[in-house]
Amino acid sequence: MMRRRVVAVIASLALLGLAAGCAGDSSTLDRPKPQAAPGHRMMPAQPTPPAQPGEAQKTDESCNPRASVRPTTPLPPPGKMPAGTYMAKIQKDGRLILGTSQDTLLFSSRNPLTGRVEGFDVDMGRQIAQAIFGDPDKIQIKVIAYDDRVDAPRNGDVHIVADTMTANCARWKDVNFSSIYYEAGQKVLVSTNSPAKSIEDLGGKRICSAAGSTSYDNIAKVKTKPIPVAMPAFGDCLVAFQLGQVDAISTDDTILAGMAAQDPFAKVIGPRFTEEPYAMAMSADHPEFTAFVNAVLQKNRENGTWAATYKKWLGAFGPAPKPPAAQYK
Repeated sequence: MMRRRVVAVIASLALLGLAAGCAGDSSTLDRPKPQAAPGHRMMPAQPTPPAQPGEAQKTDESCNPRASVRPTTPLPPPGKMPAGTYMAKIQKDGRLILGTSQDTLLFSSRNPLTGRVEGFDVDMGRQIAQAIFGDPDKIQIKVIAYDDRVDAPRNGDVHIVADTMTANCARWKDVNFSSIYYEAGQKVLVSTNSPAKSIEDLGGKRICSAAGSTSYDNIAKVKTKPIPVAMPAFGDCLVAFQLGQVDAISTDDTILAGMAAQDPFAKVIGPRFTEEPYAMAMSADHPEFTAFVNAVLQKNRENGTWAATYKKWLGAFGPAPKPPAAQYK
């Protein structure tokens, strides 16, 4: 098993190295240094027992996180954004800046052959560019860390974020979210020889997730007390898992399915133990942009674009379900 595991690690490292050496869009390849969440410590290069996690934070339930700004109707024609709107500014800038990751297979990962970041989330951003410019290629992809997904649109570093990002009340206090475009749920990835059937069977075990993600926070809420381990991104979790530095990875089931496809000695276990409604994040200073994005999403639910996007990237999981129904304030 160890020999096969080393082979898998080498393959993953080769893929990551190839991706890092490719060019083909304006994505930033430099990774920020990982930041430990309060009460936790980052995994070092060599496996050592991490500190015990602090108490899990209580979930903010002060809002309906699925309810967004009611969409603008009718949509303005591409290339003719209303004066004074954030869409007009984006149009003047000449491209939509999308914040996303580069290592979330099927949603936003760098193609090692072309160097381009692509996936379901990226296509969500391209559809907004299409609506603004009439050209989905008028987009600049900026790779951001998971814990920058709120700050990047709030500070104006990007126009919009589509990055397997769960809409929740705590984040709504800092950014606006679109209506929900995908329903996911958290599960766990373990070795194929693990007897664990769910995350509750991993008490005291080291479980990796991305720093700044809701998945990381949820690990500390499990009653059997698994040990959360933070990494800058889920690709780093996969390498740490293959090197034996962590016992498992926990995040949304769709992300884990992509990881399992890369590692024949890994499997996804258990039922979903959370609901993770994905939405796009934008600055709260421009509610007209949120309304515009919601109008685009609604149009694409109705005309089959959402279903075609699902089939393109996630069709291996089965026929496209109905897209999530929009909810508005």
